[in-house]
Formats: sequence, C-alpha cells, structure tokens
Amino acid sequence: MTTYTSRQNVPEQEKWNLADIYESDQTWENDYHKVEKMVGELKAFDGNIIDGPSLYDYLTKQEELSFIFSKVFVYARLHVDVDTRNSLAQNLVEKATQLSVKIRSATSFFMPFLLSLDKSTLEGYIAEVKGLSYFEKDLLDSFRYKAHVLSKEKEEVLSHLGDALSSPSKTYGMLNNADIKFGDVTNDKGETVELTRGMYAKLIEDENREKRKEAYKAYYKPYVQLNNTMASTLSAAVKNNVSLAKMRNYNSALEKSLFTDLVPIEVYENLIETTKKNIAPLHKYNTLRKDVLGVDELRQYDLNVSLVKGIKQDISYDEAYETMLAALLPLGTEYIETLRGFKQARYVDVRETPGKRSGAYNMGLYGVHPFVLLNHHDDLNSLFTLAHEMGHAMHSYYSSKFQPQITAGYTIFVAEVASTVNEVLLINYLIKQSSEEHVRKHLLNHFIDKFRGTFFTQIMFAEFEKKTHEMAENQIPLTAETLNQTYEELFRTYNGDELVFDEEVKYGWSRIPHFYRPFYVYKYATGFASAIIIAKKLLDGKKEDLEAYLKFLKSGSSDYPLELLKKTGVDLTTSEPIENTLRYFNELVDQFSAM
Repeated sequence: MTTYTSRQNVPEQEKWNLADIYESDQTWENDYHKVEKMVGELKAFDGNIIDGPSLYDYLTKQEELSFIFSKVFVYARLHVDVDTRNSLAQNLVEKATQLSVKIRSATSFFMPFLLSLDKSTLEGYIAEVKGLSYFEKDLLDSFRYKAHVLSKEKEEVLSHLGDALSSPSKTYGMLNNADIKFGDVTNDKGETVELTRGMYAKLIEDENREKRKEAYKAYYKPYVQLNNTMASTLSAAVKNNVSLAKMRNYNSALEKSLFTDLVPIEVYENLIETTKKNIAPLHKYNTLRKDVLGVDELRQYDLNVSLVKGIKQDISYDEAYETMLAALLPLGTEYIETLRGFKQARYVDVRETPGKRSGAYNMGLYGVHPFVLLNHHDDLNSLFTLAHEMGHAMHSYYSSKFQPQITAGYTIFVAEVASTVNEVLLINYLIKQSSEEHVRKHLLNHFIDKFRGTFFTQIMFAEFEKKTHEMAENQIPLTAETLNQTYEELFRTYNGDELVFDEEVKYGWSRIPHFYRPFYVYKYATGFASAIIIAKKLLDGKKEDLEAYLKFLKSGSSDYPLELLKKTGVDLTTSEPIENTLRYFNELVDQFSAM
C-alpha cells in the first residue's frame, strides 16, 4: 500500500487544485467581503419589494450571492479537510460559517413576504417582468409551504436559533469524534494498545475470531459507558425535530422531512413493510454465514469477516482508475472520456495523510467542477469507493453543465443512485473478468455484505428513526432504556434467530451519526433499489435506457425526485422496486451458496 507521512510528499497529480476556485487566500478574502456587502444589500429589500422589477432585483442578487458564497464556503471546507489541524484553514471555515448565519438572517424575511402575496399577484409580477420566468417554478412551488411558514418575526428568531438547535448534533460529534476513548486490544506484537477506528475497521474483518471479539468489545466499551449521555443528546435532537415540525404545522416530523422532496409517507412506510415481509433471504444468508465460518453461535462480530479466506488484492490507484473506466463502459464513450479527464485535471485528492479528513466524498461546485476526496488504500474497498464517489462526481458535472444554477443541485434523495449504479456495474465487470472461482466468490461475498449494509441495515435504521420520533410525539420518554430496547428489538427482527446477541448489540444506535440528520438514511435504500433496476437496464445494452439514464444525470433538480426516477423506469410509489431488490439479494445468496 502506498503511504505518505506528509502531504508534501504526495505527487501533485494526486492532489486537487484549489486554484480552480481561488488563486490565493487573498482572492478568497475579496469575495468574502463582497458577500458581506451583498448581505446588507439583500437585507435592505425587507419591506421594499413592491412590484415585479423589485422582486426580480432581489432574486437575481440573491442568486449571485449564492454563487459567490458557495465558492467561499467550498474553498474553506476543502482546505481544512486535507489537514484538519491547519489553524488557518479552520479560521476560513469559521468565518464562512458565521457568514452563512448572517445570510440566513438577512434573507429570513423573504419566504413570509412571498407567501403573504396572493398567488394571482405573484403571477402578475411574473407576467410583468420577463426575467422572472427563470424563477417561476421555484416561486410558485413555494406556495406549497404556505401552511408551514411562520411570520417574518418568528422566522428571523428561528434563523438565530440555528446554532442552539444544532447543539445536540455538535455535542454528539465532539463526543464521538474527539472525546471517546476505546478499550484496549492486542496488536500483532502481543502488545496492549488502545483501539482506534482505523484499527477496528481492520480487526472486525480479521480471520481470527478472538481478535474480532476483542475489537468488538473494546469498540463498544465507551458507548456502553456513555449510554445515558448519548441518550440525552439523541433525545434532544429528536425532540427538536418534533417541536419544529409542530411549530410549522406538520402532522409529524416524518412528514416535514419528506415534504421538500414531495415524497408521500407511504413510500417510507412501504420500504420498511415490504422489506420486513421479505426478510427471509437475509436470515438465510446469516445461516449460510454461520455454516461457512463453522461457528457454534453466530455473533455480531462474525458479520464482517470475509467468507472466502486467503485473498488479498493490491490495487494501485492508477490500476483502480483504469479498472473503473473499463467497468463503466455500458455508460457510453462520452461518460468514460469525461471521467478520464477528471483524473488528468486533478479533481481528485487521493491519498491518506496525517490530519486529513477520513472517509470519502464528492462536492460539486457550480461554475467550477466537482471535487472528490479519497483516502485510497490500494485495495478492493478503495476501488469500490472510487467508483462510488465518481458516480456522484459525474452526476454533479452533468447537472451543472446542463442545468442553470437554480436547478443544478440534485437532491439527496436521488444522490445515491448514480454512485450505486457505478458499484453494480463494477461488481458485474470484476466477476465477469475473473478466471478464478475463489476470486469470483470473494467478490460476490463482498457485494452481498455491502448490499446488506446499504440496504437492510439502513432500512432498520429508518424504522428506528420512525419509532423514536413517534415516541417523542406521543410523549413517551426517550431514555437510555427505551432507546436500547427499541434498537435491540429491531436488530433481532431484521437479523433473525440465527444471530446470538451480545449485550453490546442494544447500544448500536449510539454510534450512528446519521440519526442527527433526521430521516436521511432511508434514501440510501431507495437509491440502492433504484440503482439495481437501472444498472440491469444498462447491462442489457438498450440505447434508449442509456439515454434515459444520462438524461436523469443531467436533470439536476428540474423535477421532483420521484418523477425524475420514473423517467428511468423506476417507480418508488409501488412496492416493485423494493421487491425486485429483495429478489436480487436472494439470487446473489443462492449463487454464492452454489459456488
């Protein structure tokens, strides 16, 4: 594996080029001050939008500010993410964050003003000023929120309360990322050392069961110790969601979260119920896992180890990139050549270095290009991560290229589709290309386990969120005891009787940061289900299916997410995409069992 002790040692070609946004910090400062000035100019429109021309002036200035501020914020964020220890970069992020609060405060008047207008008056303004047709869809769509927007004074108060309302999430983040100390484990030299997250990711996949068990116990130790504190932070976050939904006249926190994407509650509930009715294939896989591992009892720390022993694949970054391009050929020449150019143009920051943010992400920046952060480890997981993030990056690229600024940003609901399509195409390519059955079996096992984590586990999380919010709405206390009990019951339902439960299982909810982004995780599962259907169509090679998918990638947020997906042949208002996904999982398990 290629490792670097300093960012200075990483080849320039494997580091992103932030000069594509700003040539220097001074240029950033110039735009920062420009946005500060524009904030005052926007605030001056409060009470002074009286006709079509003044409405047009406000909206165009607001969009200009949004464009510049996006560059200001992204430049700061990317700087700090390559070295979180950099105090100068931290200062840029802090200044950008404070500026975002000022922007929210200065513009909080607008939605109450807009919804105070008669719809006929607004339509008259649009007819009066030709340029307002650009904003027409967004303006008229805002009337959906009429029953949920408060008075101007109350909206301004809420904008100032943003930091306070996010306090539970920030507190959890500090606990989970900075303060938690894991238990001790034994390293390869026989020495007792404190477990780290990076070590845990490796040890929980170790072929030595005792090492897995030791790591599992050590990893959960602080979550057990901090159970009451973690319960307090999550309880506060859930209650905040419930209170805000009630204040804004929604029937539930779930309804509020789904409202923007125009997703019916039935889609969320159908995802859960259809999966639970067809959960047998997951239980069958757990039984198979127990048999292959040859253990008397299947435990949670047995769920991540590979069922095919002795395979370690070293895949350099250059090799991974070429493999990905070959796997994605069903997406057409235009897609492949564009993606090839991302590497050459340094859109990707590749290597893990001291202080760099962990994990991986894509950040699209309208008017510039996507930026992709990796921590590439020259292995199979890194290859899949590369394909995943470049799916996001191509979605950002296409949406920015073919949509105006107002509709270029796609919603989270559809975000996981493009990334997962790439992963499905990749696994199909790798299995097809491999001549050795044990390697094919290893790849299939890898994909089945990823399937379990991205689909089944996220749906279990989604049901946990639904239940905990309903408890808060019904004034049922969210204590450590009730959270533990709710999580354990769900874990047992989803994983079946074959799994023997350690005491640590019930504390699992406390290690999931996604629970502080309400009703977010279900989108991983709906995106995965959509991608399975789309990838199969692409592999079948019909021109019209490829054109429909590329059009989807170029659509940004030009329509509601469910409607965009329908144009690719996926209808999530029915149970068929979920049932199809569950059938596919069953086929994969049977295929693995037969090898």
